[in-house]
Amino acid sequence: MQTEYQNGFLNIRKIPFDVDNGIGARARIGVIVLASDHTVEHEFRQCVNIPGVAYYESRIPNSPDITPETLQAMENHISDRAAVILPGVQLDVIAYCCTSGAMVIGEGKVFEKIHDGRPEAKPTTPITAAFAAFKSLRITKIGVLTPYSDEINLFMRAYIEKEGFSVPVFGSFNEENDNRAARISPHSIRNAILEIGQRDEVEGVFLSCTSLRLTDSVEDIEQELGKPVTSSNHAIIWHSLRLAGIEEEIAGYGALFRKAIQR
Repeated sequence: MQTEYQNGFLNIRKIPFDVDNGIGARARIGVIVLASDHTVEHEFRQCVNIPGVAYYESRIPNSPDITPETLQAMENHISDRAAVILPGVQLDVIAYCCTSGAMVIGEGKVFEKIHDGRPEAKPTTPITAAFAAFKSLRITKIGVLTPYSDEINLFMRAYIEKEGFSVPVFGSFNEENDNRAARISPHSIRNAILEIGQRDEVEGVFLSCTSLRLTDSVEDIEQELGKPVTSSNHAIIWHSLRLAGIEEEIAGYGALFRKAIQR
């Protein structure tokens, strides 16, 4: 330690200090959030309150109008958005938080772009996480609820079924503007999930779109429905934790948060 008087004050330089592993001592999760998203950070804050586990966000440019063209336009920004999260510090996971964007761009291409920016991090997307969730919940007949237009909905249904799941019931609010989709009330979402999920041919319900809210009510909805329910945010939070090696159950957020990844 060095001390010296400078212009009437004592300047204490090089005070000794110790370092620890920081607030992300167990896991550091990078989260790429749409510029137009209102919800995903809020739901991460609700669910992730685990000592030693930290998440760090980066916003990616996008249009609030959800079309195949605007979704595809995000591809060229993924690598640099990943790279600006804690430069020089190892990340365990990078979660690209756009369900429809991941499908339009392609999960493999998203993973490639994340790897270009942060080669050490395990990548995931909401649809990647949803598929992992369906397997861990042991459900194959999925009821799907979205805010998307018919064009995206038809593409999404085909995308899910290509992975070996069936979608016997599909519902949509048909709202193309992300800012309005984020304001669809939890009451409306709950009613729509129950309408879809009560069908005998449905084993569980997936709420697609990171702007739509679920975590506050997922436990109650599951108890009323008697079937598992997840969403883009709900699934990617769970998947990010599990990919980062965080295996403990988290009470109050539905059946999925009591599950490990099904290998």
